[in-house]
Amino acid sequence: MLSLPLSSQSESGLAAASQAISILTITPQSSLTACLSLHLTQHGYKVATSDSLDATPLSYRHVDIILLDWSSSGQSSSTLCKQIRLVNRDAYIVVLLPAEDATPRRIQALNAGADDSLTMPLNYSELDARLQAYCRRIRANDGDIYRFADLTLNRQTREVYRGQHLIPLTAKEFDLLKYLLRHQQQVMTRDQILEHVWGYDFAGDSNIIEVYIRYLRIKLEVHNPSRLIHTVRYVGYVLREANGH
Repeated sequence: MLSLPLSSQSESGLAAASQAISILTITPQSSLTACLSLHLTQHGYKVATSDSLDATPLSYRHVDIILLDWSSSGQSSSTLCKQIRLVNRDAYIVVLLPAEDATPRRIQALNAGADDSLTMPLNYSELDARLQAYCRRIRANDGDIYRFADLTLNRQTREVYRGQHLIPLTAKEFDLLKYLLRHQQQVMTRDQILEHVWGYDFAGDSNIIEVYIRYLRIKLEVHNPSRLIHTVRYVGYVLREANGH
């Protein structure tokens, strides 16, 4: 079931940064639920909790951040993560991994649609840093305008500029670039991109992502050859400046 704890206010800078950001914790561990709920509400987040991996994901549609416990059944967690992605493509999903076999579980989680991971027992300072980084990205891309380097995307007018130059994009090129901008400087796997931009049940050309990445690079580099979309071998793609390698 879902429960909403009473909100609390904090005078720290974290509270200001996290204002209006909603977080859902999903874990069957009551002690972890209590610790996370107390910690997050003290830092100004709006927190909801779920104690079941079998709960319907429809309630997760308008949540900003989801902390998903991956310590029980990996298959159940993977299924739930995929279901959540179907109803909330913009949520920042952080999986909480057991220290044992963390790497294969992390790969499984990323392929299921997760954005990030933390190893348990949790280091709350690291959790705070990850959440603050997310809040900074949200503030930078608040509203209809996304910016990165000299790139500007307007969701309302569906216009993209590199510097002062208007870049004509097709509908799917625009959607792909918008997704990369929402997750700038994060490595996104091919599965994540395919699921979020083309849809979970897409059954078309397996090279479709590479084709559209190439289209975007050609158009974005006409007036400025400095590459923004980079390939991470065997993993996926990342939007970052050339000197960010």
